[in-house]
Amino acid sequence: MFGAPDPLIPSMALPCPITLSEFDIIFAGGGTTACVVAGRLAAYNSSLKILILEAGEHTLDQAAHIQPYQYITHLKPTSTTLTSNVGNPSPRLNHRAPIVQCGHCVGGGSSVNFMAYTRAPASDFDDWGVDGWESENLIPLMKKLETYEVQPGSPTHGDNGPIRVSYGGRKTGIWEEFVNVGTTYHKRPYVDDTNDLETCNAYTPWAKYISGTTGRRSDVAHHYVYNQAHNPNLQLWVGKLVKRIIFEDKRAVGVEFTCDPVSCPDGDRSPSIVRASKLVVVSAGAFGSPAILERSGIGAEGVLKRCGVEQLVNLSGVGENYRDHNASFAPYFAADGAATLDPLWRGEESVVQESLAQWKSNGESLIAQNGFDAKIKWRPDEDELRAMGSAFQIPWKEFFQDRPDKAVAIFAICTGHGSLSGAFPLRNYLGAACITLYPRSVGSVHIKLGEDGKEALDFTTGFLDDPSDIVPLNFGYKKTREIFRRMPSYRGEVAARHPRFPEGSAAVCGETSGPVDLNAPDIIYTAEDDEAIDEFHRDIVQTSWHSLGTCAMKPESDQGVVDARLNVYGVTNLKVADMSIAPKNVGTNTYSTALLIGEKAALIMAEDLGVNCGLDNTR
Repeated sequence: MFGAPDPLIPSMALPCPITLSEFDIIFAGGGTTACVVAGRLAAYNSSLKILILEAGEHTLDQAAHIQPYQYITHLKPTSTTLTSNVGNPSPRLNHRAPIVQCGHCVGGGSSVNFMAYTRAPASDFDDWGVDGWESENLIPLMKKLETYEVQPGSPTHGDNGPIRVSYGGRKTGIWEEFVNVGTTYHKRPYVDDTNDLETCNAYTPWAKYISGTTGRRSDVAHHYVYNQAHNPNLQLWVGKLVKRIIFEDKRAVGVEFTCDPVSCPDGDRSPSIVRASKLVVVSAGAFGSPAILERSGIGAEGVLKRCGVEQLVNLSGVGENYRDHNASFAPYFAADGAATLDPLWRGEESVVQESLAQWKSNGESLIAQNGFDAKIKWRPDEDELRAMGSAFQIPWKEFFQDRPDKAVAIFAICTGHGSLSGAFPLRNYLGAACITLYPRSVGSVHIKLGEDGKEALDFTTGFLDDPSDIVPLNFGYKKTREIFRRMPSYRGEVAARHPRFPEGSAAVCGETSGPVDLNAPDIIYTAEDDEAIDEFHRDIVQTSWHSLGTCAMKPESDQGVVDARLNVYGVTNLKVADMSIAPKNVGTNTYSTALLIGEKAALIMAEDLGVNCGLDNTR
């Protein structure tokens, strides 16, 4: 099932691609959504001949992918499990070229992400305005895909799905400090669940995509695809980079691929073709999917012409509508006795071995942790709105004010800080995260020819282009700092990773012996301090790894790329299914949405193919 095809391609140059065997359905990309759809279709009808082509490598039972604490290793510069997409330098980011990573392995983001369990408010899907994708049609699928171990029987959660959700193998305890300060100093309530599709603006423990029984990451590769290894008709070929779709007239009949240069650096670069008798599904994510379409002649005339690609269909929306969530992270020193993931992340041998032994025994210990134990989906109150100033009034009044289920940002605590290098003391750390959920700025992703004549990426993130987008980040820095400095485990700021406040400012950062009193006054920031915070965020604001929107499910006249049944406009037998189809942003970590799109896409494709969905043993 999972082996690549026999080496049918000789090493010498070929005049044309070699055509391999034919399948019913081919998936161009093996990320989160592709694995869900392919796994469901194979379970519905095991006689369907399905091929998944994935540029990255296998993840089956590999420690870096199944042991939750190791997620941080995928962000190392040497990692091959992520692709780093370099954006165009932006004056809004002090002329930085931002980098946005995406999954490059079987299971895509589900195999490498932070495993943070959040779900968008139901109204986000109603806001899409797409027939059949209203929340009332999607909530049953949200329940179908998960087993919510946190509180079995919850009315909006699932009890028998393949993806497991729990609090992980062990809580660190510091999360309670964050929640206690939040509910007293910040005056927000505590609730057990802000993922019930409507509740926000309350402090809560943060659940995770981790099995509470085994302590393993709950990804799609293992729970939709690898668990069907008995089915020879479900094929997964790794190290295969899809270049373009093959058409006869305007009917998709196959794909052309080559060996991926990262996964197979010594592989043959000769092109190969596999044919699909029923359907081709582009599922390469917000970066890969528009690139495949453009290389196939589907896109805006100007983009294709500059790259020497003959246009097949004029779709100006391909690669447009790029969206993400803006994130900032600030580290703090923690008390020496605080339980954090830092010793594990530093690879302290005795700690690692002891924790691994417990994890292998019962699925517990900090191996089964991501460090993110508590959060608030935050909405500002009237005082906070005034403090945020006039720049945020337009988005507040136009979008948030009358939508009480929409959070402006997530404030969260991480018990540890995996990105601190050896230049920092071997200490315990805490991380404050601020992630804005509905930034107004929009970017784009296109192919281009580089100076060397080879294909490159023309990627504009759009980060902070709208002047209102930086406001909640600036406010979030101040508010989370006030929360942290009241926590018993707080021991000051890691000054090198905070704003450079002017000498003598009350806001100057540094190490301290303990927290301030719960009722201590807030730090008073001067205009010069505010400018330092603004500059800090322009220097460090980053992706949340939640890229979406570049093959939007909208009307063609509104720069749409696919219709409500995921068909690409202007051609037949070609669909797109991944986060690129989302027409608008969603207020969540997007793994939950990618899973949902997969479940919905599986139903759509099964119906189109005349496949009975009644028999499905996917668990």
